[in-house]
Amino acid sequence: MFISNAFAQSAPAAGGGDMMSSLASMLPLLLMFVVLYFVMIRPQMKRQKEMRAMLDALQKGDEVATAGGLLGRITVLGDQFLTIEIANNVEIKVQRSAVVQVLPKGSYK
Repeated sequence: MFISNAFAQSAPAAGGGDMMSSLASMLPLLLMFVVLYFVMIRPQMKRQKEMRAMLDALQKGDEVATAGGLLGRITVLGDQFLTIEIANNVEIKVQRSAVVQVLPKGSYK
């Protein structure tokens, strides 16, 4: 009585424009992924590759800095661990991954 009847509207006819509109709506998402890759992912992968190369190139006698801030000279090299002399007759054993920097020769005394 007081409520009028509601009728569903018909959907627009499907045509070739739907494919283009769906591609156009995906374009911003794709563009964001490309920017994210070049701004964040690629530089991080490059840093990891450089760090791996530095750890593989460690040699006995290299002067290094660890993640904990200790400076020392490598005395014994192993696959996972290395021994660093931090003072006369004071040696510590650290993981290879704890080395964050190889110092120039003569910087550690």
